[in-house]
Amino acid sequence: MRSLAIALLVAASPALADDEDAAALTIADQTPTASSQARDWHAFVEPALGLASVRSGESPRDIERLSLDGRYEPSLGSQWRAVVADRLDLVNEDPLLDQRSANTLKEAYLSWQPRSTLLFDLGRVNLHNGVAYGFNPTDYFRVNSLRSIVSIEPASLRENRLGSVMVSGQTLWSDGSLSALYSPKLASPQLANSPTNSVFSPVLGATNGDNRWLISGSQRLWDKFSPQCLVYGVEHASPQLGCNLTALLSDATVAYLEWSGGRSPSLLSQALGGPDDSAYRNQLGTGLTYTAANKLSVTLEYEYNGAGLDVDAWNALSHGPPAAFRAFGEFVIQAQEPPTKQALFLYAHWQDAMVLRLDLSAMQRYDVATKSGQTWLEARYHWDRVDLALQWQINSGAPGSVYGSLPVRQEWQALVKYFF
Repeated sequence: MRSLAIALLVAASPALADDEDAAALTIADQTPTASSQARDWHAFVEPALGLASVRSGESPRDIERLSLDGRYEPSLGSQWRAVVADRLDLVNEDPLLDQRSANTLKEAYLSWQPRSTLLFDLGRVNLHNGVAYGFNPTDYFRVNSLRSIVSIEPASLRENRLGSVMVSGQTLWSDGSLSALYSPKLASPQLANSPTNSVFSPVLGATNGDNRWLISGSQRLWDKFSPQCLVYGVEHASPQLGCNLTALLSDATVAYLEWSGGRSPSLLSQALGGPDDSAYRNQLGTGLTYTAANKLSVTLEYEYNGAGLDVDAWNALSHGPPAAFRAFGEFVIQAQEPPTKQALFLYAHWQDAMVLRLDLSAMQRYDVATKSGQTWLEARYHWDRVDLALQWQINSGAPGSVYGSLPVRQEWQALVKYFF
């Protein structure tokens, strides 16, 4: 139901590239900060009101939200710094809309840099990996990290999630880097968005319910081509290999490919606790980003999830016991993966669209297996310290499809974002 749509929308996270290619790939997260002065803290408050129409014929549901978000990053000397980032979302709780108030401790860690080429972090870190935009197979630490969803826009989903407690180290050289991290088990596994969690719970069992590790390295092979390779491991599971590639095809066009592969069970087996059907499975996000001279950027992406359902499996699930369907949806939202094997993703962002300080964004997701889609539009106007935005989304498709079976048909939301 609604959780299935959210699951399709949460598989996202570019935060890898460290050169000019990254600017063309992170096209959507371009809200200007309120001040150009350097300071060690940033914060904003964001009230929002909206309306959601449901397929059941019930009266529309009100959307009411107040969000407080802050980041504090003081320097503790020439080699040390601390980072704390937190977000509180207070909402008009509604089970049908899957909304509940929650505090998300995004980051809380110490960083030590004994020399310019060596860096260590200890604490809760919101780690991003990947170069794709709509689905990031190598963003391994996205799993079970969302406490609340205030926007289905991928950049929001990457930013507003729980970090994982870890110890990490990174060494740099002129043409590359190598990093390693270990994230220990600190509590029994639990769901990040469980209604039994208190508002201010750190939910360590969501992000640190298993022992996990990650090794990654990148090396510039030639001008503007620096592939990254990753090896990820989690307790009681086979390691996963990953790769991120970008290539500048022209001054305006970037091609990217993000891949992960390894032995793993299917999503259905994991969700329903069925027989172990582990096999070698691939996941892929690949596409193109074109940036025009008028500040319009367009990304078109193909997504493949080898652990997802094909047409026959989806039809069997959607027409089977409702409890199994709900269990699958709840699992997929925690895994933040597309529930079916193939999908298409389109994202467009137009900065200063015809009018200075007016940004327009559009997103379209299309599920190939069930021929259903989801559309999201936003108009956002910036002042020096205030944003005003209007958002609209609609779920379309035949009954029983991924998006057509959702209880919520469309939503409107207006928000004001004030930067301190």
